[in-house]
Amino acid sequence: MSQSPRISAAELHFTVNGESRSARAGTTVAALLGEMGIDADRVAIERNEDVIPRRTWREVGIAEGDRLEIVAFIGGGSGGASPGTGGTTSDSDDPLIIAGRSFRSRLLVGTGKYRTIDEGREAIRRSGADIVTVALRRVDLTPGKPSVLDTLDRARHTILPNTAGCYTAEEALRTCRLARELGMSEMVKLEVIGDAQTLFPDGEATLQAATILVKEGFVVLPYCMDDPILARKLEDVGCAAIMPLAAPIGSGLGIRNPYNIRIIVERARVPVIVDAGVGTASDAAVAMELGCHGVLMNTAIAEARDPLLMAEAMRDGVVAGRKAFRAGRIPRRLHANASSPVGGLIE
Repeated sequence: MSQSPRISAAELHFTVNGESRSARAGTTVAALLGEMGIDADRVAIERNEDVIPRRTWREVGIAEGDRLEIVAFIGGGSGGASPGTGGTTSDSDDPLIIAGRSFRSRLLVGTGKYRTIDEGREAIRRSGADIVTVALRRVDLTPGKPSVLDTLDRARHTILPNTAGCYTAEEALRTCRLARELGMSEMVKLEVIGDAQTLFPDGEATLQAATILVKEGFVVLPYCMDDPILARKLEDVGCAAIMPLAAPIGSGLGIRNPYNIRIIVERARVPVIVDAGVGTASDAAVAMELGCHGVLMNTAIAEARDPLLMAEAMRDGVVAGRKAFRAGRIPRRLHANASSPVGGLIE
């Protein structure tokens, strides 16, 4: 009669990113990362849905049946400009201010969808953006693969982690806490999606998550519908900016409801940053002409026929729109109004 193989009492069985693994009893988190060839400086770790503080990795041991999630930043959307960017997206005397921090650029860009890391790096450089968004995902357990952080100059760019792909407040909270463990700033872009086809945000869940994150010390920038009532509620719970969509994410439709955007801008006491749906430079200019304080985009640049040229166009569109808003447009009139004086005509 055959016997089933005996399992050594000195061996632990657990999962990492959904994959079954085993290790010697007493293996610590730090030792596990070393065995897997994972760069500890670029990841955060969650055990059974609780973040493991980085400072404890050398002491915390793996237990039988643990469920570990090892995550890192990937491309997603979606300091001053470096020399050679061709200009910034704002006047130096007219900075974008979020939670007391000053940014020269009013264009925020994502890091996803580029064909290569080099193309993404150059597009971000040409955009002149100061704030760059990244998403958090499970790491590829194959060591040595490049990271989206390789496209960014951490000394110059402010990295804005986002909760893209989260469908509940709880998922968004976990993601933000892991981002904090990765050593990012407290500023996060909050997304809680309510519908998989339109990617429209769930306003109720977004408000719930924002309330908790603000209490935990995060600087929250929530992606939301162009709803003035929800925008006010998000501001009231302490969000540092409001990020209403122009149109569905990645649609390129431009601003579909400029009137609600105007109402949000008129009532807000914090910056309003249009997020999602921008397709071309004129859309960015329109958003700025409405009085928005900034524009966030990813697909419009990354999926353009020439992403590098489009990055420059978006940079210039934001600058032009902001200047037009500050200059003040003429009123719309039903009838003509002659540019030349009517007095002194030859009769």
